[in-house]
Amino acid sequence: MGETGAGLAASPFRVDRDRIAASPYFARLAGVTQVVSPTGGGLLLHNRLTHSLQVAQVARAIAERLTTDTGPLLDSLGGLDPDVVEAAALAHDLGHPPFGHLGEQVLDRVGRERLGLPDGFEGNAQSFRVVTTIDLHGPGGAGLDLTAAVRAAVLKYPWARRGHPDPHPSAAPTPPRGAGPLPGAADAGSAKFSCYLTELDDLVDSRDAVAGAVGPWQQTVEAAVMDTADDVAYAIHDLEDFHRVGVLAQPGVAAELGGWLRDRGGLAAADPSALGALRPGADLERLRRRLHAKDAWAFDDDAFAAAVAVVREELVDGLLAVPFDGSMAAERAVAEFSARWTARLVAGVRVLPDPPVRAAPVTLATAPWHEVAVLKFVHHRFVLQRADLASHQRGQATVLTGLVGALADWLTGDDEVRLPPRLHDLVALAHDEYRGLAADGRLGPDPDVDALACGRAVVDYVASLTDGQAGALLDVLTGRSARLWVDAVAL
Repeated sequence: MGETGAGLAASPFRVDRDRIAASPYFARLAGVTQVVSPTGGGLLLHNRLTHSLQVAQVARAIAERLTTDTGPLLDSLGGLDPDVVEAAALAHDLGHPPFGHLGEQVLDRVGRERLGLPDGFEGNAQSFRVVTTIDLHGPGGAGLDLTAAVRAAVLKYPWARRGHPDPHPSAAPTPPRGAGPLPGAADAGSAKFSCYLTELDDLVDSRDAVAGAVGPWQQTVEAAVMDTADDVAYAIHDLEDFHRVGVLAQPGVAAELGGWLRDRGGLAAADPSALGALRPGADLERLRRRLHAKDAWAFDDDAFAAAVAVVREELVDGLLAVPFDGSMAAERAVAEFSARWTARLVAGVRVLPDPPVRAAPVTLATAPWHEVAVLKFVHHRFVLQRADLASHQRGQATVLTGLVGALADWLTGDDEVRLPPRLHDLVALAHDEYRGLAADGRLGPDPDVDALACGRAVVDYVASLTDGQAGALLDVLTGRSARLWVDAVAL
């Protein structure tokens, strides 16, 4: 408590929040991609730091509203503390690697295929590893020494890639959101998960604190609020960014949403093979069908149509109708759109006392749930699927793949004495962890502890870089940089 200064008493959850905000892992998020790299070009785009701050703001607003309106119900589900929610929101992306979600996919693939790590890489699991193990800004010897409540609230997907809990959610006929198999690698385990085997004891300890309040596969109430806030922030601020830079063009969005609204019945009746890519509204119709198939507990045809109509009215005919020119009037229009939609979605959060398997104890009500789905569709279809972004991301994937390979080769060479100190420390830490797991029989027969430790250390090291550091370090390791001293070191 004394860490807060001036002799003022504070809740342990505020202490947790302050430790997270003071972490260098939090500061580095300013140099980590949200969608487009924050370095160069002069583009004022969201990065992982500004995203995390906005998620914390939205999460706290949701928590304060719910504690006022639904207190007794929340108590029966384990309780809801706004400080816990805010701390978890600030921490939720601490493990996010360079280059956005592309970086997650690349590190997972090379982690499993090149480095032999059975649980590969996952951004949520890496965040949990940061706060429990590899950050050193708590009073203990490892991690941030966060309360069990905050650690549990960080767990968006409260299971390991495979094995825990038993039965594992991936085996369910209808798995929880994220627990299904990794696309293209069905044997790899769940696509999303929140801890590696090295942090499994911490996950169990954190979840024991809420045992009985929520099911073994369910988020805590506080994790659900954080996750909902993440969805809300993502749905709004990425649209702001790409309107500002002129990428989110009004005609294309108008044609897709307007085409679906005009031909709703015909598209719904069409055979999948007849939904050609050039037919206006076809991509939106495919979204409608996916939502109906995967989330029948929440999906409603009329609510979907209403969501398309309101997004058409407020985004297409509103914000996007006038190109962004940097004027005060244009900035005001963006600010008003963001504030209006944030307030609308925060007000649309509800508590479910007995949620279905693909839901959480806190979720968006029917209308805003569909609106967020349509807003995210616009971002995915008209930004993430652009060919110029794809070529940019292929280059980023090459950087990460090359960097992992170069560091792994260094670790298996004969120059270990001159390893970067941070990487050397991470190897030693992982060796201790895997030796302990092997001694307990948790790695199976004849584990290669050295290989596992080196692989995990390389992943930890690369995941702690900013976008700029990743590119600069690869240039150094491949001889492309003529400079001896560059900004290419990890934390």
